[in-house]
Amino acid sequence: MRIAVPKETAEGERRVALTPEGTKELVSKGAQVFVQKGAGAEALYSDNQYSDAGATLVEDPAQLLADADIVLKVVGPTDGGSTSEIDAMKKGAITVSYLYPLQNPKMIEKLRANGVSSFAMEMMPRITRAQSMDVLSSMSTVSGYKAALLAADYLPKFFPMLMTAAGTLPPAKVFVLGAGVAGLQAIATAKRLGAKIEAFDVRPAVKEQIESLGARFVGLPEMTEEGVGEGGYAKELSKDTHQKELDLIASRLPQTDAVITTALIPNKPAPTLVTKAMVELMKPGSVIIDLAAQNGGNCEMTVKGQVVVHNGVTIVGRLDLVTSMAHDASLMYSKNMTTFLSLLIGKEGLNLDLSDEIIQGTLITHEGKIAHEGTAKALGGGA
Repeated sequence: MRIAVPKETAEGERRVALTPEGTKELVSKGAQVFVQKGAGAEALYSDNQYSDAGATLVEDPAQLLADADIVLKVVGPTDGGSTSEIDAMKKGAITVSYLYPLQNPKMIEKLRANGVSSFAMEMMPRITRAQSMDVLSSMSTVSGYKAALLAADYLPKFFPMLMTAAGTLPPAKVFVLGAGVAGLQAIATAKRLGAKIEAFDVRPAVKEQIESLGARFVGLPEMTEEGVGEGGYAKELSKDTHQKELDLIASRLPQTDAVITTALIPNKPAPTLVTKAMVELMKPGSVIIDLAAQNGGNCEMTVKGQVVVHNGVTIVGRLDLVTSMAHDASLMYSKNMTTFLSLLIGKEGLNLDLSDEIIQGTLITHEGKIAHEGTAKALGGGA
């Protein structure tokens, strides 16, 4: 089984799909691992480390892909011109990466037409058995941690309470919106930095988790299961309930120094939780770190990929939080990847159990068809 790890080509992407540690694990199980020279450099993994782990280094990316049975990537394979990664793969090859099929229909169609089987790591089912393969949770851990650090960096105040010769300085007040993996990590990190934290979520079950990290839970007076969707994710609220949550959030903002927003709804634009009018309630010098910027932003004033200032409030829509932590982000992604590969590769080689819930949830194209039922319906293909 020949496994290939090409260098990521997406702009700004510094992660690598497989680390030397992951390479060593796969080699020990009998796989042959081929890594493009320099693939791990931006994540601080050297070619020598890969060689020492048992990988074979390859200079030519086209040759690397042409010979591969399985291609591991972070960002989905490119298509277009002489550098098409999809065209470089042989028929029957497998690629595993982030795919976001509904946002990349042309890529999915090309993978199908070329007979390449593809797995979307971001579509991992939220079941206990798949937790160790869940790249979204892994990367959310990174972004939540980094969000708290950025809030402390952009805020012109200390995070912790400080007792100095010039008097006592009060701690910064941080308000976290959304208590999924990213939100909980942001809470934990801000707490370590000494901030005073409040957190809001529409899901009643997270109240205990928020309070266990030392934050004060802020919720609607009547908590229901309305905001709980499939797999425990948040879901879109009714117009009336959404207005109630906006009113509640607005009531907290005048006293808040830093807001970290993390709310996402699967397959939908991020919900607006902080309007322009609400930003104008905040004190000059306050900060908003919007982790939903890629999906439209939780703040109405967020500009994707940029840092802007409105009415004295700094609004951070940066998209590089995970890639700025490329070393450890790659380490986590690689572990998710090697665990997932243990499902695909058996003692006798490739073993695709199409009845397995994890494989069913992540397999997008296979044997010239769109194999994922939801994707096939959305894109008009045949499952």
